[in-house]
Amino acid sequence: MTTTAPGATSEVELLIGGMTCASCAARVEKKLNRMDGVTATVNYATEKAKVSHSGDVSVGDLIATVEATGYTAREPEPPQPEGDGEREPVDDELRPLRQRLVTAVALAVPVIAMAMAPALQFEYWQWLSLTLAAPVVTYAGWPFHRAAWTNARHGAATMDTLISIGTLAAFGWSLWALFLGTAGTPGMTHPFELTIARGDGSGSIYLEAAAGVTAFILAGRYFEARSKRKAGAALRALLELGAKNVTLLRPDGSEATVPTADLQVGDRFLVRPGEKIATDGTVVEGSSAVDASMLTGESVPVEVSPGDPVTGATVNAGGRLVVEATRIGADTQLSRMARLVEDAQNGKAAAQRLADRISAVFVPVVIALALGTLGFWLGNGASLTSAFTAAVAVLIIACPCALGLATPTALLVGTGRGAQVGILIKGPEVLESTRRVDTVVLDKTGTVTTGRMTLLSVHTADGTDEAEVLRLAGALEHASEHPIARAIADGALEKVGSLPTPEDFVNVPGLGVQGVVEGHAVLVGRERLLAEWALELPEGLRRAGAEAEAAGRTAVAVAWDGEVRAVLAVADAVKETSAEAIAGLRALGLTPILLTGDNRAVAESVARQVGIAPEDVIAEVLPEDKVDVVERLQAEGRSVAMVGDGVNDAAALARADLGLAMGTGTDAAIEAGDLTLVRGDLRAAVDAIRLARRTLGTIRSNLFWAFAYNVAALPLAAAGLLNPMIAGAAMAFSSVFVVGNSLRLRTFHPTYSSQADRSAD
Repeated sequence: MTTTAPGATSEVELLIGGMTCASCAARVEKKLNRMDGVTATVNYATEKAKVSHSGDVSVGDLIATVEATGYTAREPEPPQPEGDGEREPVDDELRPLRQRLVTAVALAVPVIAMAMAPALQFEYWQWLSLTLAAPVVTYAGWPFHRAAWTNARHGAATMDTLISIGTLAAFGWSLWALFLGTAGTPGMTHPFELTIARGDGSGSIYLEAAAGVTAFILAGRYFEARSKRKAGAALRALLELGAKNVTLLRPDGSEATVPTADLQVGDRFLVRPGEKIATDGTVVEGSSAVDASMLTGESVPVEVSPGDPVTGATVNAGGRLVVEATRIGADTQLSRMARLVEDAQNGKAAAQRLADRISAVFVPVVIALALGTLGFWLGNGASLTSAFTAAVAVLIIACPCALGLATPTALLVGTGRGAQVGILIKGPEVLESTRRVDTVVLDKTGTVTTGRMTLLSVHTADGTDEAEVLRLAGALEHASEHPIARAIADGALEKVGSLPTPEDFVNVPGLGVQGVVEGHAVLVGRERLLAEWALELPEGLRRAGAEAEAAGRTAVAVAWDGEVRAVLAVADAVKETSAEAIAGLRALGLTPILLTGDNRAVAESVARQVGIAPEDVIAEVLPEDKVDVVERLQAEGRSVAMVGDGVNDAAALARADLGLAMGTGTDAAIEAGDLTLVRGDLRAAVDAIRLARRTLGTIRSNLFWAFAYNVAALPLAAAGLLNPMIAGAAMAFSSVFVVGNSLRLRTFHPTYSSQADRSAD
């Protein structure tokens, strides 16, 4: 438990349980902020409260306040590095809701079938309906009733209130009609003539409405809860990136493999080629190239030698290193990034569900109308039965059967169609953001570019054959593990086929490689390497190298037999589809901004190729800076979408109003994003925003018609003219309309369809 000295200020995070809607979060936040010395922010999506409190207020006081409001609160357990340990508690939390859903669906289906199909209405069908519907309304629907009671005690009304009142009114009236009215008579059937006439309602039951609404909305709640329980997955993905074990070098020179968690500051450990660096530290022996792109966004591997700092979770791409640990555990850059992601998720305002906002007004109006109807008919001399029938009819027709389908069906069809075309939508709260977004921030490495070094061009001296250059340089580089060497070797293999085997190969750390290929003494590397052999670049090659460097590329010189023969240009290549994608984003009314940890020359070169203005390029930023950039744009009044693929993008993806993660990227980025683009093609971002906006529009039209049918029938109910056929027809037709409207999303076609997309159609 957090303790704080009197008068001092401290921060604590609480896990809030029992919230069913955004208004619940607002209620908890309001209660906490009323306490002296307390500032709180409650997020419904992550079910967390971030509280700043003075030393005069204990964590116990905060928890007691939350519990007095009708919810639960506790301090979270520290994140575990092993993902498996997280899965079981998530399963345990979802199991009760899943059990209620299975019960509701299994029992509600026959109840609805009997009510809608006269052929199934055998002599005692109404009593079987009651037997099946009772557990649905009581056991399966208990979460709605409990939430409605909690809301009522605090003078609030939400979707839960409407569901609870509607289902209990339908079920209660059905009980009265069966036991005290004429509905329990053997052989009773629903009258199905479309006539408007006043009646006492004693022969009508509404069990299918009570059971159906409960089952429909439980299904929506279950899938929403399952999605919300993944809120911590980005943190687990970040923690999983670190090395699990490390080769510790003991003072006596021996080696021992120990868990990374056992490392202490000052310990020295060994990092072999291809291994992850266990924690932040300083190189004390060896030299190598370290691939830090996932943390820094820098596409070119960083050369390190004794005295240089290295970061945990980055990959040693070259030689053997001995590193002395300088930061461990929560102090490492990886852990700080995990905290950035968590803070971004907690600070991200959840989109208020439209149904709750409507319910906050609709529920009190319906209840007032029902009470007014009862009072009016009693005051005008009508019998108690007739007056009560009219009042209950108002509650029943207001019961949101179609409302329960409005969001889940549109989401089901929209997300299903999205999955077919390579777009994964995480939840309904994501859709609200897509409508408002006006700025899209694009990570460079792996998003706009391929994310890997590629041989882009070969400049040869007069009289030199390009194929010969590639064959000799490629043969030598093929023996190296350096990413730039791999790019040259792969490019040579692609253009000239098989490569000879070099002799006397030597890797010159930080400069290049040298060796003998087919009797030629070959040098491949930086200009400084050639200078050590007293070789100078001819003017034409020097100019080509300078132009390559100015364009943000890495220039590599090739020489053999005492003469400089060529300059190779290597860089992180721009994806062929990126320029088309930028144009598509502009067509949607979005302003693209290129954001990268790479240097400005590289960034502006990429921006020119894809059609982004220089003033919309933000370069040389660290992961913390990416979050700051997103926040600065938001402070300017912009609604920001972020597209990225690396660990260094995770916090910015979480902080942005809309996060789009490339499916070819890291798990941390994918989990932190709101939409995942499976193909890794930036053009999919255009289609993702189009699909999300269309799905949101469908949900909104569904909600409108779900209420429109009910509202249109309310005057008939209040007038006492609503017979069971009209009530059933209104509910059934509104549900059919909502489902049909949602199914139109299946006709969505991506603007930039691939062969896989067309086959999915």
